[in-house]
Amino acid sequence: MTVTDPAATATTDALFAPRGLAVVGASRDPAKLGAALARSVGGFPGYVGLVNARNPDPSAGLHGSVREAAEHGPVDLALICVPAGGCAGAVAEAAQAGARAAVVYGGGFAEAGPEGERHQRDLAEVVARTGIRLLGPNTSGFLAPGHGLTASFVPGAADVPTGRIAVVAASGGVNHALAFMLAEAGHGVSLAVGLGNGVDLAAEDVLDHLAGDGQTTAVALHIESVADGRRLAGAVARLTRTRPVVALVVGRHDVGAFAASHTGALATSWRITRAALAQAGAVLVDDERELVDAVGALSLTRLSPSADPGVGLVTAQAGPGLLLLDELRGRGAAVPELGEDTLRVLARELPPLTYQRNPVDTGRPGPGFGAVLDAVAADPGVALVAAYALHEPDAFDLLKAVDAYAGTAEGTPVLLGVGGAGAEVRRTRRALLDRGVPVADGPHGLAAMAGALLADARARHRKGDAEPESAARLPEPGPGPWDEDQAKALLGALGVATMPRRACADRAEAHAALAELPGPFAVKLLDASVLHKTEIGGVRLGIRTPAELDAALDALEAAGAGRFLVESMAPPGVDLVVGARRDPVFGPVVVAGLGGTTAEALADVAVRLAPLSLEEAAAMPTELAGRDLLDGWRGGPVLDHAALGEVVVALGDLLATHPGLAEIEINPLRLTAQGLFALDAVCIATVPEVSDGRTHR
Repeated sequence: MTVTDPAATATTDALFAPRGLAVVGASRDPAKLGAALARSVGGFPGYVGLVNARNPDPSAGLHGSVREAAEHGPVDLALICVPAGGCAGAVAEAAQAGARAAVVYGGGFAEAGPEGERHQRDLAEVVARTGIRLLGPNTSGFLAPGHGLTASFVPGAADVPTGRIAVVAASGGVNHALAFMLAEAGHGVSLAVGLGNGVDLAAEDVLDHLAGDGQTTAVALHIESVADGRRLAGAVARLTRTRPVVALVVGRHDVGAFAASHTGALATSWRITRAALAQAGAVLVDDERELVDAVGALSLTRLSPSADPGVGLVTAQAGPGLLLLDELRGRGAAVPELGEDTLRVLARELPPLTYQRNPVDTGRPGPGFGAVLDAVAADPGVALVAAYALHEPDAFDLLKAVDAYAGTAEGTPVLLGVGGAGAEVRRTRRALLDRGVPVADGPHGLAAMAGALLADARARHRKGDAEPESAARLPEPGPGPWDEDQAKALLGALGVATMPRRACADRAEAHAALAELPGPFAVKLLDASVLHKTEIGGVRLGIRTPAELDAALDALEAAGAGRFLVESMAPPGVDLVVGARRDPVFGPVVVAGLGGTTAEALADVAVRLAPLSLEEAAAMPTELAGRDLLDGWRGGPVLDHAALGEVVVALGDLLATHPGLAEIEINPLRLTAQGLFALDAVCIATVPEVSDGRTHR
């Protein structure tokens, strides 16, 4: 059949749950990719057709084309194992024969230079013309154990058992590494997909597919690069309504190209991607081991949405308990002191010299371990119990204690870390998983599991808050360019406070401003083309007298100033940076953090997609490493989070509603005892595209 209506036939079900498939490029040589893939799909319960156009042998089951193979059974999926130059034709032929999906395994495409880029464009053209869904190229495929399908040539892939966790990875190698790690951890996978070059199928397509997959209870997401940031964030937001997503983003140390302003330099692709995924509801992790622990726990249990759920810690060994507490504190976990009723119960169950206020140190565990778990779980301040113990079957029966645990029935899940080695320990961990209890092999893994459940609960609580309100009537910024005075006038129209100032065309106007405005003064070069005035000597501070003003103007004129800004200086305080910029991948984003001339060196900022709610914006400072500076540090000013949130929301709304504005930044936005004041401001216009077939930047 010829595919004439791509919208009607394109479906990821044909890719991940086909009725039948064809291996195109099946070879008699066992060392070749086509032969390896034919072996991998040998256990598939549906129809499998083998295609070798160069050397067909119907008696041996080798067909000359996909069309011939389709005469013997349904072919929804074509697995393409031919050289790069022949892939576009092979995919087109498969679509013509009725296949609705294909996987292109080989390399030699965009990653291989100009000729490979041409091959990749040819593939994209076939996809656009036929509507076939394509995974790859340059991928090791996917695993769908629940459907009996190992569409991968990687040795050992068929041994990964079916499970509750789906893996969506940019890299085929990472996809298989995570699948193997999940199998070793006792979980297995529902689906594991390596995207490769992503000519057609992207992470967001697979995430949308998983939203309708009843077998999947949690998703592990691995990101290397993003083509459409808003689409990815939207897919994550939709999916996290029903099942958690744990994301590992690669690129922490890639600083990228230096941007024109501080905001551009701070909002790196890695930082924005992580912020966007977290804002959409994903749980973020820093490495693959933490990813496995986190997604494993979330596949089994999920806390109710909460702004700050409390953790009750129980440990049978003090040292591992301290490691666990230290790491959870680093993750911002609330570890509340237990209530008096709880302490009375614990006093009956535990020796008097043990620490019982949280963490609860049981000493060497005994038969009362289960009662301790129940007591901690029943505490009003505890939403989750995290417990660690060595495997000591002679001291107590851990499985019996878990079976008697009443907390789960009351909505307080327990996570366990079980230390030890050997077959008996592995069997105990397996038995705990079979009971639906997340289990780790040490304090770090236990902290990763607990941290993931807490982060997921907080994210769902935030998403339950009000969505971004419709932007109030915003000022019209005009076409630009904007000097500092014009940028501050725009901020004033947004409700952002500035200091008294005067734009001066000559020295006489500057002296008049000195006489009329309250001092002392900052005197600045006023030129829309100069973004960083301090770097060229364009700022003079602490000016009080006419003589000092003349000296300052002399210096500014030497730096090229033709106009001046005379401005009253702000009182002392803490300098912040707040900005909004138009990211090429994610669109409008906002940044808030510690500012001043060291903003880029500190890089202590929080990032969000815009527009955003006031609640989301007001919470941004809580992510800063230097957040204590904003809470009255050594008698300093205290930040009004809502007031800062209003500034962030206003900048984000302005950028989102005015496509001619590329960036607006306040650095510094000074926190003082009297409130927030914008001391410097930069606006940058969007560079228009020239319609000559090329994009000019």
